[in-house]
Amino acid sequence: MKFYDCSTAPNPRRARMFIAEKGLDIDTQDVSIAKGEQLRPEFLAVNPRATIPVLVTDEGHVLTENLGIAAYLEARFPDLPLMGRTPDEKGLVLMWHSIVEQQGGMAVAEALRNTNPHFKDRAIPGPTNFPQIPALAERGLARIDLFWDILEDRLQQSRWIASDAFTFADISAFVFADFARVVKKRIPEGNIASLAWYEAIRSRPSAQL
Repeated sequence: MKFYDCSTAPNPRRARMFIAEKGLDIDTQDVSIAKGEQLRPEFLAVNPRATIPVLVTDEGHVLTENLGIAAYLEARFPDLPLMGRTPDEKGLVLMWHSIVEQQGGMAVAEALRNTNPHFKDRAIPGPTNFPQIPALAERGLARIDLFWDILEDRLQQSRWIASDAFTFADISAFVFADFARVVKKRIPEGNIASLAWYEAIRSRPSAQL
């Protein structure tokens, strides 16, 4: 296998944490988004969509989405399950993963990519250029505040996002919550359950990567 990573971006970090939680040692190549390496011919030959992360399996398949990478690794290395242990848990993990990706990840992306000058004409990841839309940034910031409410409500009911065990849903939610700092958003001080959850994950070795 070969893993294409970017040390500064949130989406590759999600895959990196998943790999670390599984205790896997996979050949890794860093692709710098800051330097535009994802748009170079050698990387486009691997992933024409110019997005990271990418996992090339031993069978030669190219997996370019976090959910696909996680599902493959979970099926191949089922010990230390991160995608649910029972049918109910598996459904809950995918459900909550979708919620945090849509309500958290997309909100941060809207706010960042439509304001940061480094993303001028690069408001959407991929090989096609799109202009920034300031109104989308404003909407993204408002959605992040709603995301904090979603997290707090859930974590007041459950120690972890999807079930009573740490899962991929927690990895994604943590990465989005942490990365929100780039648009000057943090978990509110009054969200006690969310802050305790955040600190519990931040202390894990995988979160140091």
